[in-house]
Amino acid sequence: MPTHLPLFIGTTWLLAMLPGAGQALMLRQTLHGGPRTAWASIAGTCTGLLAWTVAAAAGLSAVMLADPDAYTLLRLAGGVVLALLGINTLRSLRRRPSTGPAPSPETNARGYWGAYTAGLATNIGNPKAGVFAISLLPQFLTREGPVFASSIALGVLWALVTAGWYVLFTWAVNRGRTLVSKPAVHRRLQLLTGGTLLCLGAAVALGI
Repeated sequence: MPTHLPLFIGTTWLLAMLPGAGQALMLRQTLHGGPRTAWASIAGTCTGLLAWTVAAAAGLSAVMLADPDAYTLLRLAGGVVLALLGINTLRSLRRRPSTGPAPSPETNARGYWGAYTAGLATNIGNPKAGVFAISLLPQFLTREGPVFASSIALGVLWALVTAGWYVLFTWAVNRGRTLVSKPAVHRRLQLLTGGTLLCLGAAVALGI
């Protein structure tokens, strides 16, 4: 059974707080589609974490990460997803007037599915999550008990902790929407978010 749960929860919470592709994605989704769109991306991210956990528990991720070709394809896919999100964010600046209030977020079922897919692809396309799954999760397991079931339990907890941080993060971003909705601030924030996603996509694709 899993042990040292408080330490595990603290570790995964700090990991979720690290600036990176996940937070940039959640910021972008909150500003473009509102909290519900961000929640769909959070669900996709958590699904990705669970997929990495199952793969690690089954020994598949270790094999995949040891294969240079598979690792490269996965890395490139994740980089492309982030880069496309960044490009779309920057392109929206050209379609939107620089004056007037920022538009209210409106998202339909198709938009939620797209947001979920973006969260899933961003996480699955980040091999660092796989490295974490195969290197850190075993450190919190005992020698006794069902290793596979215990690993899955830790993966579920990892996903819940990550979701908790992202929900708090997107809530804070949404609370600041009054400031963000000012046209000048909104455009600068979009420019920063789009540029960050584009740079992160290039970094992931290049393995930096």
